[in-house]
Amino acid sequence: MNNKQLCLATLLTAFTVGSAAASSLCDVAESDRQPIELLQQMLENEGWQVKNIKVDDGCYEAYAIDTSGARVEAYFDPQTFELIKSEKNN
Repeated sequence: MNNKQLCLATLLTAFTVGSAAASSLCDVAESDRQPIELLQQMLENEGWQVKNIKVDDGCYEAYAIDTSGARVEAYFDPQTFELIKSEKNN
């Protein structure tokens, strides 16, 4: 393999790895997502005070105050509303 081919192979490998690393945390098709309003209703029924919900990295990201009074930033699967990760800020 000459230098030109080696450089091209290296670039292609780096691009492929970079693309894989850039994949979404929640990889759900738009047609399979439940409405954000249903997540908000679910959280409020559990006693959370929801401030905002947006889409981030393919997930629904909720900013809220939970039942203990802690500020929460939580990521939910947009299809199942499964909690993916959360962070409390007191």
